[in-house]
Amino acid sequence: MFNGTAEGLIEKINDAIISPAILLLFGLALLYFLYGVMIFVANADDPEKRKTGANHMLWGVIGMFIMFGVKGIILLVINSFGLPNPGL
Repeated sequence: MFNGTAEGLIEKINDAIISPAILLLFGLALLYFLYGVMIFVANADDPEKRKTGANHMLWGVIGMFIMFGVKGIILLVINSFGLPNPGL
């Protein structure tokens, strides 16, 4: 809850904007990965489409890795400044 302090404001921004955005982007990266798996499996006989599917899977994994990294950096900053941990 925002209580008029900088810590309260940062906590509110994290809860209302940053955490949902990271979750949404992680979900999109997961869907992109699964779409790549579907293309890869459905077109087992076409090397070009298999390569396209593999590229989608690769970029999906990279996107998920980035989202985990961003969440880790946010937790590092929160813990470094002694802010209340939102229990992520």
